[in-house]
Amino acid sequence: MNEFKITLSRLLKARFPYIYIPSWEEERFQSIISDISGNQNIIKTPRDVFTWSLTTGFTSADKPAPGPDTKSPAKALEFIEKYTEPAVFILRDFHIYFGGHGRSADNLLIRRLRDLAINLKQNPSPQNVIFISPSVVLPEELQKDITILDFDLPDFKELTELLNEMIEANMKTGRIVIDLKQEEKELLAKAALGLTLKEAENAFARAMVDDGKLDINDVETILEEKRQIIKKSEILEFVKTDLNMNDVGGLENLKKWLAKRNKSWLDRAGKYCLPAPKGMLIVGVPGCGKSLTAKAMSAMWQLPLLRLDIGKIFSGIVGSSEENVRKALKTAEAVAPSILWIDEIEKGFSGVSSSGDSGTSSRVFGTFLTWMQEKTKPVFVIATANNIDLLPAEFMRKGRFDEIFFVDLPTSSERKAIFTVHLKKRLRFKEAVGDFRVTGEILERLIELTEGFSGAEIEQAVISSLFEAYAENRSITMRDFEKAIKFTVPLSVTQGEQIIRIREWANVRAVSATPRDELCVDEERGVDAGSGIDETLSTRGGRKIDV
Repeated sequence: MNEFKITLSRLLKARFPYIYIPSWEEERFQSIISDISGNQNIIKTPRDVFTWSLTTGFTSADKPAPGPDTKSPAKALEFIEKYTEPAVFILRDFHIYFGGHGRSADNLLIRRLRDLAINLKQNPSPQNVIFISPSVVLPEELQKDITILDFDLPDFKELTELLNEMIEANMKTGRIVIDLKQEEKELLAKAALGLTLKEAENAFARAMVDDGKLDINDVETILEEKRQIIKKSEILEFVKTDLNMNDVGGLENLKKWLAKRNKSWLDRAGKYCLPAPKGMLIVGVPGCGKSLTAKAMSAMWQLPLLRLDIGKIFSGIVGSSEENVRKALKTAEAVAPSILWIDEIEKGFSGVSSSGDSGTSSRVFGTFLTWMQEKTKPVFVIATANNIDLLPAEFMRKGRFDEIFFVDLPTSSERKAIFTVHLKKRLRFKEAVGDFRVTGEILERLIELTEGFSGAEIEQAVISSLFEAYAENRSITMRDFEKAIKFTVPLSVTQGEQIIRIREWANVRAVSATPRDELCVDEERGVDAGSGIDETLSTRGGRKIDV
């Protein structure tokens, strides 16, 4: 018996008059309450179960009920008052009479509920009233009488049972091909975490009928159902990307760290007593692959990537910003396992030390930090930052992130990998390529010319070169690359002092995203004097360890 059943049965036995269940899953809850109320091993006195809604009045699967005669809420309460047998009364969407969301509260009904609470406690037969609604709306007058009990979404076990039932049922028909190993079944069930039982059933059914086959590739179909949840949130954005780790040039230390933690939310990791990873902070030079890594990581781990827009959290209504961040974090947990991406986090929380917004930023920041420290759901937080001067010191405390990585300007070997990615991506058609061939000698020349360039600047150099050729309606040449590179002023020149400061900070606080051997080779080579890059930039930042 799960924790929810145990807690609910204890509240029923203790004769709590009113229990409030915030949930969309009326049918699933109805099944659980039926199991409890009729089982003497769980609850000593079996109870009749009556369900009320505005459209049907009271109904019961086992007992005669007044039905349509109790459609009005007043008549429903009158029925409860007069019923003398042990019973549980489930009231659906009764919150509409409690006010909130622009509605006026029904004060007479609220007073009757307060009077009824006393009767329920003194009644010789044990009776309880359960409110079930998608949202919690409580009038102040009833707050001492009502107990709120969270009804979690289906857990991994429930989803696995549902998946197995559907597989077994469809295998008998012979119309669906099932091609799943045990671990792949786990991944499908884990991907459905955060969906209601009905949503998960729909997702599994859709995966089966799309191509008449159920296999590991159907994880994407399950994630599509999760996107529906995120689309209804105004603060979170579901980022769909076709990137993968092969599109990220270099950063091998960072890639290796992520690869080792892949699938760490599965049951197999529990046999090693491993917790789900909390997250990582990536700081460094703009345009060097921080955001690209976040997008590619989603494909590597096959998890939904949710982008949190800090700017949308803050609004003009007092208290709403705090509620917005709680709602966003709850949504991220609802679709867990997931990846929560906060891009340029220093901009969102740069005002936490000031009092210009009456402390709203500090409270939102505090809520976020507490959640990061105490969260138990597998939500991996990936935060990126460019300006470390604006980062609050609290972010650096151990326990917030599993690791802090520093992404520097790409080394020569990383520039080679970046050029290879973009040249392969862009030079695909005969009209653009012509007789041009990417040889080892050409790559070496490009690497030499782009000393001090970021990954984004290298990509733009390739694009600019193609525009040169396109404008003259001819195939690309090495001269186009040389011209594009010559007229690019890299960040290492325009923001040299800032890069030096970031490197000094990273030397003691962060791990280098680039392997030690690549850094050493570049430092031994020194800096090309003809590139115009300040010689002091040759000393790279970040602790030189191999992950």
